Amino acid sequence: MAASSEAVLLYIGNVRCKKVEGTLYVFETRLAWQPPHKEIFTISHNYADIKIQKISPEGKSKIQLQVGLHNGVSTNFHFNNPEGEQAQLKDRNEVKELLQQLLPRFKRRVNKELEEKNRKLQDDPELFQLYKDLVVSQVLTADEFWANIANKPGQEAAGAIQEVGVSGAFLADIKPQIDGVNTITYNLTADTMQSIFKTYPAVKMKHLENVPDKLTESEFWTRFFQSHYFHRDRLTGGSKDLFSDCAKMDEEDMQTESKSVQHDSLLDMERLHDDNQDLGEGYGLDSSEKLSTNHQVNQNIIRRFNHHSIMVLKTGTPADGADSIAPPNGVAAIVSNGAGLDECSSSSWVTEAPPSKKTKLLEKLDYKDLSSGLDMQAVKLNLAKRDRYYHGPTTLQASECRSTEEIISASQTFTASLSSWQPRLAQALPSADAVGVMAELSPGGALMQSARSEASLNQLVTATTQKELRSLYASLCELLRHFYACFPVNTKELEEKVQKVKSSLDRFQVAKLSPAKETLQKQHYNLNLTGHLEEMLHAAYKKYELWQNKKMGKK
Repeated sequence: MAASSEAVLLYIGNVRCKKVEGTLYVFETRLAWQPPHKEIFTISHNYADIKIQKISPEGKSKIQLQVGLHNGVSTNFHFNNPEGEQAQLKDRNEVKELLQQLLPRFKRRVNKELEEKNRKLQDDPELFQLYKDLVVSQVLTADEFWANIANKPGQEAAGAIQEVGVSGAFLADIKPQIDGVNTITYNLTADTMQSIFKTYPAVKMKHLENVPDKLTESEFWTRFFQSHYFHRDRLTGGSKDLFSDCAKMDEEDMQTESKSVQHDSLLDMERLHDDNQDLGEGYGLDSSEKLSTNHQVNQNIIRRFNHHSIMVLKTGTPADGADSIAPPNGVAAIVSNGAGLDECSSSSWVTEAPPSKKTKLLEKLDYKDLSSGLDMQAVKLNLAKRDRYYHGPTTLQASECRSTEEIISASQTFTASLSSWQPRLAQALPSADAVGVMAELSPGGALMQSARSEASLNQLVTATTQKELRSLYASLCELLRHFYACFPVNTKELEEKVQKVKSSLDRFQVAKLSPAKETLQKQHYNLNLTGHLEEMLHAAYKKYELWQNKKMGKK
């Protein structure tokens, strides 16, 4: 059911969907279909989710409109106006033209930073596990996670929209559909029209001048495919051709390009000729023969190919202040007797100065695979005590030395006392204590319990529990790394950060550590598997309390 504040731009009755007749509504943000005798919309598609719209070919018995979504799902609407085929076409065209205006406003643009984040999570399982442990459990927010835990991806292009390049064969990729006699239908997508506007600024200018004031989208593209400008192999074009002046602008561009090209010292293109005037008899055309019309057509095709390649390459060059048009999606242009695809443009080509002749010669003569590639690196010394390295060995003081007579006398005294020593084993340890010590040191005793548990810890703890403990350790160590990195707290930013990380540690203890400890206790483990984690947390809390006390003392 539509919200009270949601405006209805258009509604068409007698529209079938899945063999059920209902009413099609076009709202400001979505397209919805409602069956009769119901107050809810069984089909509702947001414009941001719609990828393309298609219409049924002319001459078909059913007048249909198909809406394709980004997830691959499509919905067909069959217009079944009882007044006849013309009324059905009118209803379908009204919905189609309105969608052509609305869909570009909600076109889904993928943020490059978001793509980089998804790629990092897919490529790094440990980072993905950290994300689930910290963000999904609400220990950290997503912004805090990417700002502190993970390196911020794409900092140089944060917030930038990913720019899609132009294919050199984008016009040839348009697959025409032949329906009926002498009729060809081209289904143009928004990407194809955007590529045409990027490569052919003259067509973009004509679009701005005529659409929607003088022509509709469908009429504009129909004239484009029917024009002499598109079919450049035609020798003459109509006087009323909308694109008649575009070819002249392209010819001026070609003249400008030929004059602006820098000369290459190692490649002289001016010595290459495409005629046979310098060839003698027996090598083709005679010098007195004129070039045929077919030869001129071939030369024009080659020139247009070169010009098209230049303009496609130029679309990858960023231009200041360049504005792009988001053309409507799914426009179909119908062309009568239309065939062949060509190229056109009107702009100037900016070329950079070529490198010097000396630089080019070095590039030709220098082979990286033949270079030695041996980098002499100094040996790195790891010095435990630098003073000994700087000052050398120090001499012993006289008070630290013992004479030979003193050493001999001490040895003789120790030997004499050892020979007169009598062991008293009965008084050394009572028999009851000796038996108790033997029992504790025997396998299964109290003193051997820890060693036995540590030796068989891998067998006692299940693989799932080990994985959970490793995840807890990774999450806590990552939080503690940022906590200890704040010390010494000497700036306002570090003070705010240490308080935020302290709050994250508290949430980690409540949301992750305490439930894990209770789960382990239910499994009746003799060892305290979370004891070390608690010690790490208590050490961090103690450091935070000391910092707070120092801070209060300074005040």
